[in-house]
Amino acid sequence: MIEAEDLQCLKAIALIGGCKGPVLVSSQTLAGTLGISPQTASRRLIALEAGLLITRSLHPDGQYVAITRDGEEALHREYSDYCRVFERKAAQFQLNGIVVSGVGEGRYYVGLPHYREQFLKMLGFSPFPGTLNIRLNRPSVQVRKKLESVDWVPIEGFTADDRTFGEARALPCSIQGYQCAIVVPGRTHYPDDVIEVIAAEGLRETLKLKDMDTVTVEVLDD
Repeated sequence: MIEAEDLQCLKAIALIGGCKGPVLVSSQTLAGTLGISPQTASRRLIALEAGLLITRSLHPDGQYVAITRDGEEALHREYSDYCRVFERKAAQFQLNGIVVSGVGEGRYYVGLPHYREQFLKMLGFSPFPGTLNIRLNRPSVQVRKKLESVDWVPIEGFTADDRTFGEARALPCSIQGYQCAIVVPGRTHYPDDVIEVIAAEGLRETLKLKDMDTVTVEVLDD
């Protein structure tokens, strides 16, 4: 886990454009921004580079720093946490059910780079490799059908290694305040009473869930 001080440094780099590409950063200017000594600023840059959250390169005019994909994901997680703190939207739909085991396909498909890039761009987070499978109770199956009338996020299919991967769609939601999304593949074998949920965290571990535990999925009103 990234230290709070390092995250603050990462945010300062992002605010001057570090997510878009290499930006000129000196220990002195970074120290002034963060209110720390240049030596401490240098140590934080070294720590971020060692954690693969930034890349650094030296040029005649100084040091250039760029935030990596892992660095962006760390900032997205921080953003999601603040959203949970400040957003207080009422749930438009609630789905209730129990946690069940899947067949393991979700871990493979969610881990494919092309899908992960789209999830990050469209949903604001890069998903944990795996899905939380939930078997809905009878009233929630009817609610699930109503979700067909709302706007889902399209996920494009692609071809890689002579294999075609189909399109999908995602619907942002939350479980116990954690940002997540219901994902429906274009071709699915799941019955109507089972949904797959992705999140930046491994929800089973984070929420200490096991099979047969009850869970509520909230689809928020826009």
